[in-house]
Formats: sequence, structure tokens, C-alpha cells
Amino acid sequence: MFGNKDIPTYLFTGFLESGKSTCIKDILEEGNFEDGKKTLYILTEEGEEEVAQDLLSYNKVSTVVVDDEEDFTEEKCLELYRQYKPARVVIEVNGMWDLDALVKETLPENWVVVQVFTTVNAETFQVYINNMKSLLMAHFQMADLVIFNRCNAQMDKASMRRNVKAINRQAQVLFESEDGSVESNIEESLPYDVNASEIVLEDDDFGLWYLDVSEHPEKYENKVITFKGQVYRNRTFPPDSFVPARAAMTCCADDIAKIGFICHYKDAPELATNDWVMVSVKVKPEFSRQSQSLYPVLWAESVTLAEPPKEEVVYFS
Repeated sequence: MFGNKDIPTYLFTGFLESGKSTCIKDILEEGNFEDGKKTLYILTEEGEEEVAQDLLSYNKVSTVVVDDEEDFTEEKCLELYRQYKPARVVIEVNGMWDLDALVKETLPENWVVVQVFTTVNAETFQVYINNMKSLLMAHFQMADLVIFNRCNAQMDKASMRRNVKAINRQAQVLFESEDGSVESNIEESLPYDVNASEIVLEDDDFGLWYLDVSEHPEKYENKVITFKGQVYRNRTFPPDSFVPARAAMTCCADDIAKIGFICHYKDAPELATNDWVMVSVKVKPEFSRQSQSLYPVLWAESVTLAEPPKEEVVYFS
């Protein structure tokens, strides 16, 4: 029916009135789809903001509304393709829908998701974090770009960014103010001196360090970092390595996972899994072909048994 032709598919996610339609309008106005090819724009909810019909027509965009999740099936997608024969598909996704199921079960196999944009109303962000965190984190998990709009100077943008990066370290995060200006380089206030040659992390500092060294491993190159972690090993690890890990809650109490980095240590086979240890390590960044970026690798200078921290779970917000 489709042959082998892939259909580039763009997803715009976020809750109602988060700015999805405005984001799509901005992309069209910037001329990103001015190539003469047909675009199918599927709306799964209708907010207050609408994309002007003349802008849609100019960019050869056909709009279809499917506002019932049960009606948005693979068969419906195939039907729409036959009717409109688009070169690409844009879907404005209802924030309450199951995004994972949509991508894995609803979209036809050759509707290839090439980019996911997530918009967030910064004014209501805390309300959603407090009441619908798991749904919001599902959006962040798939996003390539997260845009916080309606920002002002009093908002804790570093905390907002941290919530995204805790669930998706690869996502780009932008902050758009009410005057239209955009920020991306939000400085994190770190509880330690990042310029010191030796850094001792308090137990509560691990989460912030983990996010910062993940993004900027070059800042920590050859510095000695001392912190407490729990021994984690599995069969896939080289024999001289382990992970001094911490348990982290990225979403909710039911979503706790171990986080950490591979640490080379000649006596690693003698360490017992789940023992708490105090480690002093040097950070040596290596290049990942998969992500085309640097990532931190640890080399232990000392490892000693330690008492568990008072709070074993790491939080990012």
C-alpha cells in the first residue's frame, strides 16, 4: 500500500493550552515546510489558538481533526494517507493520550517519527508536576526539544530544566519569555566548586553532579571526585569495572532506577553487589559514536566500605 517509502512524522506534545499550535504556526512562518510538498496535519484536540488557514494553504497543509483516542488507529492513519497522500505528517497530540502506545502501536510502521517537540506552559508547570507528573514525564521522555513558554524572571528555570534532563539527558530545553526572547543556556547553581581540582560531594549533591557531568564531562576531566555509591555489577561489565550507583526517582515512587557511570577498578571483582562504598575517582571523558558526544568514564583511585546515606534515593527537582 505504501511500498517502502518512509513518511517523516513530527509530533507536537503537551497539555491543552501549552502552546502546541503556536509552535506549529511558528515553524510554518519560519518557512520550514516551504518545499512544495504536501503535509497532513492531524489535530487530536482543539485549543484556543488556531493556525491561520491561509498559512496552512500556502504551505500545502491539509488539516484533519481526530479528537477521540479510540478513533485514532493504524487503520485511520492508512485511510488518511490514501486520501491526502502527504509527503510528511504533523500530529498535534492530546496531552492526555498514551504517547508511547501512539508511537509503538498506532502509527504505521513507515510513519517514521523524526522529531518530537514538547511545549510546556511554565505558569502551570508546577501544578502538573504536583498532580500529573507521570504523564508530563512521558512527554519529556520522547522529546527532542522541550519549550517552556510564558516564562518570567522569577521562575526557577534551572529546576524546570533539571526535571527534563532527569528523564531525558539528550533533550534540548528552551525557555521563551512573554516578550518572545528565548534562553537555552541556563546556569545550574552547583553546591560545590566546579573549578576545584578535588570535589567532595555531599550525599544530596549526587543528583546535580550526575546531570552536570553527563552534559559537560569535559569540565570534570582529570579532576578527583569523591562520593558515596552502591556497588552495581552485571555480566556485561568488563571484569575490572563496576558502577558506584545511586537510586534515583525520575518520575514517581514506582519509577526508581539506579544511575551512575562505569568505573574502572582493578579490585572490582572483590566488591559485593549492593555494598555501600566511598569512592575517589578521576573523570576521563570518552567519545560515543552512538550519541556523537562525550560521556564520562570513571577511574577509581580509592574504594572503601561506607555506611548508607540517610536518604538513599536521589531527587532532581
